[in-house]
Amino acid sequence: MVRRRRRTIFDIFNDLIREVDEEFREFFEEFERIGEFSPEEFKGTGVRPFVYGFRVTIGPDGRPKIEEFGNVRKLGRTPKITEEIEPLVDVIDEGDKIRVVAEVPGVEKDNIKLRVSGRKLIIDASNGKKYHKEVELPSEVELKAAKARYRNGVLEVELPKTKGGEEFEIKVE
Repeated sequence: MVRRRRRTIFDIFNDLIREVDEEFREFFEEFERIGEFSPEEFKGTGVRPFVYGFRVTIGPDGRPKIEEFGNVRKLGRTPKITEEIEPLVDVIDEGDKIRVVAEVPGVEKDNIKLRVSGRKLIIDASNGKKYHKEVELPSEVELKAAKARYRNGVLEVELPKTKGGEEFEIKVE
């Protein structure tokens, strides 16, 4: 009888690292191919060098999730460097409120604009660097009670959830 070894979280993580490594290899090969990788080409053009990063987290379903951030967008197989940097953002559901934490270093608090549209928080900030991020919120929020703080490059937005309507019985006719 042949026993199959059960996959562990380490096997899954190793597979994920191999996939990320392959994506990076393809990404940088494409940069080298189109010649946009050299920092010399950016001098005097006003175009900023690229910022790219990622983080790996475990989602609520137990599956690994890769989140990218920076100013490099992948359009098909071709990378594109944009002027706006997409910041790294955490959305924390704390029961009665939602806390959004974003890294936007190098800006003044007066240059940060926050908007809510439906269940989406839109962050725009600039001060030499431009940041833009649209964050999907897990539930509806009470806009009038929202608070935001900015300190040491970290923006923290606290959004109380809207209270559901009172429960009442509907009579069936």
